[in-house]
Amino acid sequence: MRITFLGAAREVTGSCYLIEGRNKRFLVDCGMVQGSGEERNAASFPFDPGNIDFVLLTHAHLDHSGRIPFLYKDGFRGKIFATAPTIELCEVLWLDMYKIMLEETNRTNRKNLRAGKPSIEPLYTEEDVLGALNLFEPVGYDEIVPVDTVESVFRNAAHIIGAATIEVWVDGVKLVFSGDLGPFYNVMEGSPPIIDEADYVILESTYGNRRHKTLEETREEFENAIREALKSGGKVLIPSFVVDRAQRLIYELSLLKNKMKFDFPIFFDSPMGSKATEIYQKYLGLMAGEIQKQIFQGHDPFVLPGMSYVSSPDESRAINQIEKAIVIAGSGMCTGGRIIHHLKHGLWKPNTDLIFVGYQAQGTLGRLLVDGIKKVKLFGEEISVKAKINTINGFSAHADQDDLLKWSDYFQSNPTFVVTHGEEEIAETFGRILEKRGRAVVVPQLGDSIELVKKEKKVCVSEAPAVESSVIQEISSKVKSLQEKKVYIGTDGDHLLHSALLLIEEAEKAVMKE
Repeated sequence: MRITFLGAAREVTGSCYLIEGRNKRFLVDCGMVQGSGEERNAASFPFDPGNIDFVLLTHAHLDHSGRIPFLYKDGFRGKIFATAPTIELCEVLWLDMYKIMLEETNRTNRKNLRAGKPSIEPLYTEEDVLGALNLFEPVGYDEIVPVDTVESVFRNAAHIIGAATIEVWVDGVKLVFSGDLGPFYNVMEGSPPIIDEADYVILESTYGNRRHKTLEETREEFENAIREALKSGGKVLIPSFVVDRAQRLIYELSLLKNKMKFDFPIFFDSPMGSKATEIYQKYLGLMAGEIQKQIFQGHDPFVLPGMSYVSSPDESRAINQIEKAIVIAGSGMCTGGRIIHHLKHGLWKPNTDLIFVGYQAQGTLGRLLVDGIKKVKLFGEEISVKAKINTINGFSAHADQDDLLKWSDYFQSNPTFVVTHGEEEIAETFGRILEKRGRAVVVPQLGDSIELVKKEKKVCVSEAPAVESSVIQEISSKVKSLQEKKVYIGTDGDHLLHSALLLIEEAEKAVMKE
C-alpha cells in the first residue's frame, strides 16, 4: 500500500493525496492550486478518475475541494464523503468558481477573437458541478464510516465550519490526515481533536514557522488599524475569504462597533459570502464557547447592525461613489472577485487603508501588495499603490507553530509525520523542529510516493520520559518521606507497601514490553 502526494507538497494549495491499497484506490481531497502554478489545474490527472473508488474531503476550501468537478468531468463516479456543512459550502463555492471561470473565459475569448486566436473553454461546466454535488454522502463527526475494507472517522478540525481531521484505517495501517487545523484557543470553531495513535500523520504546516499573536493582542491590533483607517477619511478595504474569515470579521466588527460607536457604513460585497453566512447561522450549534455565550445572551453573532449585503454588480459599483466606508469583499488573496475593482478605485489614494486578514500565497496579488509592490496592473490599467497596507494574521483559522507542535505531542505511538501544506522553506523548517523532538519526519516532493507499513507499537521517546519521571519522582518522594519519619509501619502498613511494590513491578514489566 502506498500514498502519493499530488498537491500541497512543499506548497500550500492544491491538496490531493492518492492512497492505493489492496484493490482499493481513493483520494483525500482534490483541491485547486492557487497563485504560482495554477496552470496545473487544467492538467490531466496522473491517474484514471474512473478508477477512483471514493473521495474523503476534509473541508470545502477550494484548495482542498476545487478540482472535484473536474474529477467528475474526467469520469469519477464514486462517493464523496464529507460533513453536511462542507457539502453545503461546496455547492456555494463551486458554483461561484464556475461563474468566475466562465466570465474569465468569455473575456479571454473576446480578446482571442480579435487577435485571431482559438477560443478556450472553462475548466468544467455547471453540469459537472451539479453532477459532482450529487455524489456527496454526508457524515457526522466521530462516527465510523465503513467503505468496503476501509474505515474512516471525521473529527472536528476547528478550522472552518464542517472541517475535519480524518482518521483512516486501511490494510491494517492507520493514517491521520490533519486537513487544515485550527488553533487551540479558537473563537469560532473550538479546538482541534486529540488523537494519540497512528502509523502515519499527514500534517499541514501553513504557519509552521510562526506564532500568532494572542486573541487580546490581535483584537487590539485590529482596533488600532480600524481607528487609524477611520481617521484617514477614506475607504477601508478588507479582502477576505468569504467562508469563515468574513464571518469572523462580521463578529469582530460588531464587537468593535459596540465599543467605538463609529457610524461608517459597512458593506459586505459578496453574494457568495451572504450564502456562506446563512450556512454558518444554520449550524450555530457547531460553534465554540464564545459564540455560544453570544447565542445564550440572545445575540446572533453574524448580524452586524448597519452592514449592507451587496448583491448586484451595479450595487457594487455604486460603492465607488461613497467617500467613506468599510468594504469587505472577496477574494482573500485578491486573485479575483469584487475586491479587484475596489482596489482599482482605491489603491492609488493615500487615504485608502487596505487591511489583510489572511494568508497570501506566493504569486497572488495579495502577496505582492503585502511585499510592498509600488505599481500593479488591474483590468489592463497600471495603478500606483499609495494606500496604507496592514496585515493582521491573528484572525487566522490555521494553527500556528505552537499549536501544530502541541497537536503532534499528543501522538504516543511513534508515527511518521509527513509534513505537507506549507511553502517549501516553512515545511522543511517545521520538519526539522519535529525531528529535534524525536519524531520520524518526511517532507515529500510533489509526485513522491511513500510505501505504507504497519509500525511497531511503542511509546514515543520524546514524550514517555516526561510522564514517567513525574510519577517516579512522586513515588520516590513518598518513600523518602516514610524513611525520614522513622515510624513503626506495622503489619497492615507492611502489607500495603508490599502491594505497592508488586504494582510497581507490574508497571515495570508493562513499560519494558512497550
